[in-house]
Order: sequence, then C-alpha cells, then structure tokens
Amino acid sequence: MESFTLGMLEYDKIKEELASYAVSYEGKLRIKKLFPMERRAQIEQAMEETVDAKTLLMAGTSIPLPSLEGIENVVALIGTGYLFTEKDFTAIQTFLQSCGQLKKYMASKGELAPRIGIYAASLYELPHLQQEIQRCIRHGVILDGASRELEKIRRKMAMLKDKIQKKLNAVMSRHAAILQENLVSMRGGRYVIPVKKDYYRQVKGKSLDQSTSGQTVFIEPDEVASLQAELEVLAGDEAREEAKILGVLTEMVEKEAHELSQNIEITGTYDFIFAKAKYAMTMDGVAVQICEDGGSRILGARHPHLLKTMVPLDLAIGSTYKTLIITGPNTGGKTVVLKTFGLLALMVQSGLLVPVNPGSRFAIFNRIMAVIGDGQNLEQSLSTFSAQIKSLVSMIREAGPNTLLLIDELAAGTDPGEGIALSIAILEELNRLGATVLVTTHFNELKTFAAQTEGFQNARMEFDPETLMPLYRLTIGQAGQSYAIEIASKLGISLDIIERSREMIENR
Repeated sequence: MESFTLGMLEYDKIKEELASYAVSYEGKLRIKKLFPMERRAQIEQAMEETVDAKTLLMAGTSIPLPSLEGIENVVALIGTGYLFTEKDFTAIQTFLQSCGQLKKYMASKGELAPRIGIYAASLYELPHLQQEIQRCIRHGVILDGASRELEKIRRKMAMLKDKIQKKLNAVMSRHAAILQENLVSMRGGRYVIPVKKDYYRQVKGKSLDQSTSGQTVFIEPDEVASLQAELEVLAGDEAREEAKILGVLTEMVEKEAHELSQNIEITGTYDFIFAKAKYAMTMDGVAVQICEDGGSRILGARHPHLLKTMVPLDLAIGSTYKTLIITGPNTGGKTVVLKTFGLLALMVQSGLLVPVNPGSRFAIFNRIMAVIGDGQNLEQSLSTFSAQIKSLVSMIREAGPNTLLLIDELAAGTDPGEGIALSIAILEELNRLGATVLVTTHFNELKTFAAQTEGFQNARMEFDPETLMPLYRLTIGQAGQSYAIEIASKLGISLDIIERSREMIENR
C-alpha cells in the first residue's frame, strides 16, 4: 500500500483516532505499526478478536486491564546493572496482581469471548516474587522484617533516637527562656534546638544553621553530639543493608525478565484489541465476510468521518464486472464513494470492524492505489492532467488481479476528445490486467462504452431534477447525468446564457 494513497484515503487519521482509545504505550505502539494485511486467516482472526472484545464491552463489564505505567521502564532496565528502587518493586507488585486479576476475569468470560481469552492463559502471576516483594516492601518503604540485620540496626537506631530525644528535652528544659520555640528540628541530618540569636552562646554546642531572618540559631548540644555521630554510623549501616535487600530482589526480577516481558506484551495485545472494540462501538462497526474470489459487496456503508450525514452506500464489484464507471452531478457524492470503499477496504484488511450492514463482504487486495483530487504539484510544475497521468503510469505498472484502483475524474484536465480516447484505452488495459477499478467521470462516451463492454458496469449518483438537489445515493446499472446547465441556472447564471446553452446542445 502506498503511503500517498493511505494519506489520501485518511487511513492515518483512522489510526490516530484509534490510538486515542489505547491506554498504554505498548497498545499505542501496536496501533502505530498497524498496516493492512493480505492473508485471509490473519484478517479474520483480528476481526473475530475485536468482536469478542466488543461483546464484553457491550455486556457492561469492567475490563481489569493492567496499567503499564512504570513497569515498561523497569523491564527495559533489566540486565543493565541498575539497582531497582522501592518504587520500582511496588510497580512490579501492582502489575503482577493486575495480571492475576485479568487472568481470572478472562477465564470467567470464556463463553462470551473465547478467542481472546487464550492470551490471558499465558500470563504469569509469579507468586514467589510477589510474596517476597510484599514481605520486604510496603507502601514504597522497606520493612524492618526484610532481613534480620536490618531489623537489628533499626532497633538500635530507635533506641538511640529515643536517648537523643530525652537528652534534648533536658537541654531545652534548662534553657527554656532563651529558646525561640520548644521544638526539636533537623539540620543536615542532625537534631538541633532553636535558640534566640542573642543567647546562643549560653548553650554548649555547635551552630549548624540560622533562620532566614537571622533571629534563630540552630544548635546541636554537645551532650548529643557523640550520640548523633553514632546514629550516623548506624544510618550508613542501614543504607548498606537496604541496598543489599534491593539487590536480592533485583536479582529475582532479572530471573523473571522473560515472564515480565511476556506479560507486558499480552497486556499490550489486550489494550490494542479493546481499543479497536471501543472505536468500533463509536461507529456501529461490524465484522465482514472476507472473500478470495475478488468480489466485494458492501451494504449500508458509511464513511467513518461522515457517519451522521452520509446516505448509506450499497456497492458491488469484482464478480460479474471489475470496472465500475460512476457518473452524476458535481457535489453529488461520486468522490465520497471512492473514498468510502477504499478506506473501508484498508480498515477491513487491518482487522478493524467497519460501519456497514451485516452481510457485507470484501475482497482482499494486495495493493490499493488512488488518484483523487486535482493532484497539482507546484514544486514539480505538474498540472492536474500531468499529475494524474503520472499516477496512472504507476497504476498500469502495478495493476493485477488483486489490485484496487480508485480514479477520480479520469483524464478530465485535457481536450475532451483526446481525454475520452485515452480514458477508454487506459480502462481497457486495466481491465485486461485484472484490476478492480472504480472511476468517476462526466464523459458520456464512457457511459456508452461501459454499457456495451463486458467486464464494465455503469453506476450513477441519484439527483432530484425537480429540486436540483443531489440525493447522494448510488444506483448500479444506470448511467447518470451531470445536470450542469440545471445547476448553473440554480446558482444564478443568467437565463440568456442558460437558453443559449440548451440551444447548442439540441443542435449538436
């Protein structure tokens, strides 16, 4: 599929909208890599999985999809020598618990969603790792009982802090009159008392800091200095023991790297599938039949960006005829037909559910090419006609039995006589090559050609001649009129010009 065609048919915009329903980086990455598939089994599996997810969502159940926030970075750091933190282990614990919940949930929904339940069966809960993290860490803090040595160190620290506090209370009691407030503070990791500036020399100790105003001096009394030094030594012992505990847990996590990566991949798969289901629900998307005989038949189709305004489209092509020539008035919806069929074909081959009626079927195309719009390229000095011809050269070169070609206003930007001849010759060649072709035109001669030639069929966009308003409805088997004079009259061209135009047509 050409990137130019994907952009022209707004496939990339569909992917952007789809990505808004994914909640994880992994799910969004799957959508970013999404591309039309060509194997029937893959397409059908992707659609069936989306149907399963849509069934669960429509049943009103809440999907316990694990959050990947934090866990993706953790797994990416495995094997790099990085020592995981308490926060990292909390993320791992939460993730594994969520994986267990998802596994149980999908097992309970086996009848409703059998095709996607199989993924959850491969999730790892890693109970031993969960239990060890839970034994050592809670609420992001290493517990005293994580090791006997840590428990011993912290017990000593608690006793020492209590001793320091009692001595500080005694000092503050003796010097109550010169204290700024009766409160113990911390400065540089050491306990201090707040003494009024003019009296701080009355307290035996070391000045560690001053208040912003300069009116308070924070003193470490000599009576607790040695105890605080001892406490600092214990704090160092505590930090080393905590690092040892984190190291042991890190080794455990590294041994489960494959299992954690698989859990992330499966979670991303579910996020991707449920994003497709949520998106399908916004447009009443359904699964379609996939045909390998080249025939497509869509019923009640709507363009995803024109859901509320578009008249549903019925269209068949590829069975008894492979080239459909669409005629009708300007602004009558001919181009919308091309874009709708092309975009829905891309979406179907991407495993998405599409806004059509049940019973619709799509052929598989290994190449979809479109030439829609005036195609002018100012940088390359290409006119509308030249730009279209350049695209048609590529189409003829790439055309084959599994190719879909969408051509808007074939050869319209040149002399009508030559344009008609060129159009017929090009369409004959594309038909000979076996391509499926939808083409719009205002040339009457192409209508006649289609009516008389095997493998070709006419279609028209319906128009109300009384109100001079397009009905945006496609009718296959009939050629349409442009209604150029009627539309020109309605839009304000003078009666003299209109009558002169009709006179020339009658005398032609």
